[in-house]
Amino acid sequence: MGSPAVRHGSTASAPRAQRDRPEPRGRQAQQGPQPRPPRRLPPFVWALPPVALLGLFFLYPLFLVAQQSVRPDTGGTSLQPYSDVFASEAFREALGTTVWLAVGATVGCLVLGFTLALVIAFVPFPGGKAVAKFIDVFLSFPSFLITLALLFVYGTKGMANGVWTDATGAPEGPFQFLTTPWGVLLAEITYFTPFVMRPLLAAFSQIDTAQIEVAASLGARPARIVRRVILPEALPALAAGGSLVLVMCLNEFGIVLFTGAKGVTTLPMLVYSKAILESDYPAACVVAVVNIAISVGLYGLYRVVSRRVGA
Repeated sequence: MGSPAVRHGSTASAPRAQRDRPEPRGRQAQQGPQPRPPRRLPPFVWALPPVALLGLFFLYPLFLVAQQSVRPDTGGTSLQPYSDVFASEAFREALGTTVWLAVGATVGCLVLGFTLALVIAFVPFPGGKAVAKFIDVFLSFPSFLITLALLFVYGTKGMANGVWTDATGAPEGPFQFLTTPWGVLLAEITYFTPFVMRPLLAAFSQIDTAQIEVAASLGARPARIVRRVILPEALPALAAGGSLVLVMCLNEFGIVLFTGAKGVTTLPMLVYSKAILESDYPAACVVAVVNIAISVGLYGLYRVVSRRVGA
């Protein structure tokens, strides 16, 4: 009985042993060489098309602007256009107006945007979700549309002045500020505040409400809760939204143009005036280069600040 079992086991294990044996070299040679994997292109090859398009449609026009800024009308290459522009009173006034309008609008947007975002995120009221969704739609509006709406309300012939003249019989209304720098500032704050609110609402949605409830149960007042709990979590969003608004206000053209503020000349308006009205292209390019340099510098500062605050 034992020997057949042994013989059966040996015969069953024989095919397995044959399968485990290495194939002869001749059989491997008959099968031929193994196919090589396809060659992959280096990563930089895939980056060449987008970099070429970027250089053609963006960097090359900027190069032409910078080149024209050192090509005076007299010919040759010279820094005389920069000297002439920097020495002009119009450029210094435009630079000062641009800076204070951008800083003022940024501060106004940060204060108003933070307050409105707090109300929408933490104060329950009917229609709060609809208001939050409307902010996303508002971001797609062109800037001149908001300015046009303000003209309908506060313009010389607007609704507010019309109500005043109808009620008092006065020849004109008291609202004449839209054609002043304060009108431009109001329009910029109105238009750019949602750009601060959007990242703030996203940051507020990540705050653990348990922290707020614990602070309130311990007797902390709302102002203290905002200062100690909410504000630290909102700093990266404030830095991101504020820097974005600052750069956009520095380059804003439509709001200043549509308000009709004749005494308000910013750097973009000066570029328009030099290039279109005076046909002084070297001076226009000089102002444009300065505007680009300020914008790029502020963006670099934003990246440093956002990295430190953890944005």
